[in-house]
Amino acid sequence: MNDVETDWNCKGATLSDKTARKEFGLTQDEIVEAIRAGKLRYREHSIYGNPWLRLLRREVEALVHAKHGADYLQQRQTKAELTKINRELKCLKSQIAALEERKLKLMAVPQK
Repeated sequence: MNDVETDWNCKGATLSDKTARKEFGLTQDEIVEAIRAGKLRYREHSIYGNPWLRLLRREVEALVHAKHGADYLQQRQTKAELTKINRELKCLKSQIAALEERKLKLMAVPQK
């Protein structure tokens, strides 16, 4: 299998056009323009009849780097990672609260 196919099959190496817009601040027009210019490769997919484009992450990052600069790219990546961490923390806090509640219930039961 060649490197191009490996890129499409590796976990985290691709992203949807919607994720590219959200994570990197691109517009749909910028994505389509880059595809037409040959800067982005894509594959068409659909979920429940809704079409979406699958893009290679490294090509999207290169496009954003060329268009907006390295500082902008780093800022967007940092913001995306921070959002992911905050989401995980929120989930873990709710799990901790549920476990603490369960612990209190178990401690309240008389021991024999």
